[in-house]
Parts: sequence; structure tokens; C-alpha cells
Amino acid sequence: MPESHVARRAALRTLLRAEELDALLVTDLLNIRYLTGFTGSNAALLVHAGDEPGAERRTVFCTDGRYLTQSAEQVPDLERVIDRPSDTALAARASKHAGSYRRTGFESHRVTVDGRDALAEAAEGVHLVRAPGLVERLRQVKDDGEVEALRMACAAADRALADLVKHGGLRPGRTEREVARELENRMLDYGAAGPAFETIVAAGANSAVPHHRPTDTVLRTGDLVKIDFGALVDGYHSDMTRTLVLGQPAEWQRELYELVAAAQAAGRAALTVDRPVTEVDAAARAVIEDAGYGEQFLHGLGHGVGLEIHEAPALAKTGEGRLAAGMAVTVEPGVYLSGRGGVRIEDTLVVRESAPELLTLTTKQLVAI
Repeated sequence: MPESHVARRAALRTLLRAEELDALLVTDLLNIRYLTGFTGSNAALLVHAGDEPGAERRTVFCTDGRYLTQSAEQVPDLERVIDRPSDTALAARASKHAGSYRRTGFESHRVTVDGRDALAEAAEGVHLVRAPGLVERLRQVKDDGEVEALRMACAAADRALADLVKHGGLRPGRTEREVARELENRMLDYGAAGPAFETIVAAGANSAVPHHRPTDTVLRTGDLVKIDFGALVDGYHSDMTRTLVLGQPAEWQRELYELVAAAQAAGRAALTVDRPVTEVDAAARAVIEDAGYGEQFLHGLGHGVGLEIHEAPALAKTGEGRLAAGMAVTVEPGVYLSGRGGVRIEDTLVVRESAPELLTLTTKQLVAI
């Protein structure tokens, strides 16, 4: 996506000029991937605010000798420096041309205290300015290529779960670990590079633990089984939770499921452009609170998803900002009854001007196996 990378750097320059910065030293590897396409394990990027697309003469990429060939393929449109440490090499580059880099921002939310001291020593004559979260601000709104990668990741997860159920992989007598392992392998079969995060399979009373890790607990008839999982495709993460029941559901299980499904529908409906994120959380939370289960909804409603499984914006009581078209978010209310079981239903969606685009297509009807 070379054109996308050029456009993203141009958008970043607009932010830099608004912050009165001459440049930004980018050291977070995901931010570097977002801006250049580079996927190696060591790099830095110095983005100059005064460059123009197609004439980025003062914007410089740096990595070490291990990535000489890879960087030439992935970052063909920028000047490349091969040196290590990459961050201090670019800081020294800024110092050498200090007149053009007088106020250079750095990712203070990613740099250690010792790292900042090393940058300051290398960047003599340059005023290093804290500039946290600038690239992450851009990453909140996905472009067409990013949304397509998310679609593919969600499709891999959808198909893997469908196959798991169809072929009897979710049945009494299996362990949580066995189910999680098979589900992850099936996502690989459908094009995933790997799981988006450690798959959660939580059966019976374990389903009341929001982030339970799979154990050798055996699935039994009558259990609620909560499965929270996702696929990783081209660096982008999908995220979906479905809660199923083994055998015919008890009345309390059906009622709990219907409550969470109603809250999830309210949260999805609240995904409108310019809506405060706190209002989205409140729309779903009110459904659960009105039913008397507010204290059993133990987390925020959702989060942004993309190059990271959890990124801005946060759909929560403590969230900040408003929704914008192109944001990819999850909506995942849950109610957890300690010692009995819990239900969570989660989708990945993209905020649109008309109605949100649903990317996770597995049914949200209560499935009894």
C-alpha cells in the first residue's frame, strides 16, 4: 500500500504543523509499519513536517543490516540509513541539520527515561519535544486497505468457528485447551497468520471470568461456553466473542443471553458519527443496569481494533472523544454470575455515515449444541 503510506505521512505532517513541530522521530514499530509498511523488528523514522508527497527529501528511515534487503523492498520511497541504534542515528542526523529540525517531537509514551537521555545526547542543538500519541490519533480512522484486512481477519475467524461447530469440535468431554487449539489451527487454515490474541475458551462456571485462560477443564452438558477469539491477517486483528450452550439451555441461561443480546444491539445502534464514546457505552450499559445486573457488567463496552487488538478509541465510562466514520471498534457487553456462568457477545464493526458495517458475521442467536 505505498500510496496509503504516502497519504498517512502527509496526514501526520498536518498534525506536526498544528503542533508547531519541525519533525517527529517515530520509534514505535507499529507506527513505523503504519507509515512505511516496514515489518521488521528494529527501525526508526524521522518525518519532516515541511516535506511534500513525492518530494520527501528530509524524511529518513533507518534500520540495521539484517533488514537491508527487506527495507529496500518495503520502504522504496524514502531515504534509508543502515545503522544501529536506529533512533539515535536519526537523532544525530537531525543534529547535523539542526536548522531544519529545531523542534523535533518524539514518542514520549514509548521512550524510556534512559532512551530519552540517549536521544538528547545524540540530538545536540535540537529541542526534543514530547509528542505522545500523534500517529495513534491517525490510526483510529481506517482507510480502505485497512478495512479490507480487517474484513479478511473477521472472515477467517467466522469460518473457523463454523467449521469447529460443524465437525463436532465443541462437545462434552473435550477440554477448554483442546477447543482453543483446534480453533486457532482452523483460523490458520483460512489464511490467518496466527491468532489475534490468546484464545479464550471458558466453560461452565469459568464463563463468568471475563478473561479466563483455557485450562484442562472438561466441557459438560449444560455448560455455557464463552469463546473470545480473533485472527491476524496482514497485521490486522479481528475480535469476536460468542457464547454457546451444550445441550438445551436452562431458563436462566436463556434469559441472561437475551439480556446481553439486547444490550449488544443497543450498543451497535449507538455507533453513529460524532457520538461521544461515553454515550455508546451508556446505551448498552443502561439495558443491563435496568435489568438489575449493572454490577455484573465488569468492563467497558468495547475498544478500537486494528494493528493492535486494543487501541483507541475506548468505548467506556472513562473513554474520551467522539466516533468518526472509519473507526473500527468492538461492541462486547457481558454479564458474569460468579460460580454459575456468564455471557458475552462481541462484534467488530466499522463506523459509517449511515449505519455501522458489521465485520463479524457469525449468528448472534443462542446456539445450542
